[in-house]
Order: sequence, then C-alpha cells, then structure tokens
Amino acid sequence: MLHVQSFTFNPFQENTYLVYNEKGECLIIDPGMYQALDNKVLFGFIDKNKLTPKMVINTHTHIDHVFGVKDCVERYQIPFGFHKLDLPIFESAVSAATLYGLQYTKAPAADFYIDESKEISLGDDQLQVFLTPGHSLGSVCFYSKEYHFVIAGDVLFQMSIGRSDLPGGNYDTLIHSIHSKLLSLPDETIVYAGHGPKTHIGLERMNNPFLQ
Repeated sequence: MLHVQSFTFNPFQENTYLVYNEKGECLIIDPGMYQALDNKVLFGFIDKNKLTPKMVINTHTHIDHVFGVKDCVERYQIPFGFHKLDLPIFESAVSAATLYGLQYTKAPAADFYIDESKEISLGDDQLQVFLTPGHSLGSVCFYSKEYHFVIAGDVLFQMSIGRSDLPGGNYDTLIHSIHSKLLSLPDETIVYAGHGPKTHIGLERMNNPFLQ
C-alpha cells in the first residue's frame, strides 16, 4: 500500500511529498527545503519511520520545488529526475533565486528524465506519469489509480490553478492539460497540490471557478 506524507517548506510555502510503502521504500517528490530546520523535519520523518529513499522526482523545476534536491541526493545517494522539457527552467534556477533575493545551491544534473510513457515504480506499486504543460513546459503529475491520488505539482490547486505567466507557461495549454488529464480521473481522486491543502477531483470539477 502507498502512503503520502506532506510537508510545507520555504518562503513560497511549497508542498514537498514523501510517497512510501509498507516495505519502507519511499520517493521524495519536489523537495523544497530551504532552511536547516526544513531538512531536520524531512530527514527526521524519514529516519523516525525507517524509510529508505529510492529517488527524487520533480513535478517541475521552478526554484521553490528544487531548493532541497541537492541535500536529498547527497544524503541518500539516490538518482534525481524530471521531465526534459523543464531543463531550461532547471538550468536557470540560480538566476531565479537571485531574482527573489534567495540563496540556492545548484542541484546536480538529472540522472534520468521522466517520460510519460514510463511509470515510476516503488516496490510492487506504480505511479502513472501525465505530461501536463501550461504551468511549465515539462510539468508532470504522478497518479496512483489503485490508491486514488494524484500529485499534481502546480497544475491544479484547491479552487484554483497554477500560474501560466512564468517562462514556459501558457493559460490555454494549462486548461487543456487539466481537462484532458486530471478531470478525467474519478471524483474520489485526492489531489495533492504543490501549494495549499489537498482537494478532490470531483470537488474541483464541480466548483473550481477556473474550470467551469
């Protein structure tokens, strides 16, 4: 069985996720730790629950979602991946941090690129990958059909949607991604967003003002 644990880090109040199974294997998704205390919280949870991280995967590579990549990769000696279309954003992360007046230690290069045609495996379980551009060119979502959840990054929020005015963003593309990839999921699907509280597909389909 897969479990999802969320943490909120950094000045952007970004949500970092651990997905773990009964064997203690876990995925680190969008590590956004910015301060030493953030690291203490995430690594403390991993240590306390005797989890073994297997990889770092990112829904996209905006600065608030990659602050903690380097620390995770170095601490656990695990591979790191994101969709190749997000490579220009990833490579401009240092400039982005400077723009916001923030410090950022450059993350290592990707060990692999996430592909929509290939599932992410954790033990005997799989997460399906949806390419959902619009917030960024390489935004992806990770979906568990069996356990009824999707980790949606900055594509879909509770009663809102991701920004489309950043480099690589496009409003019409974002709306199409949401309608074609996410709103087709069952109503009970839990949406774990990149910012803010979790929600459900059915709730967003019926009430999200951006999707009516």
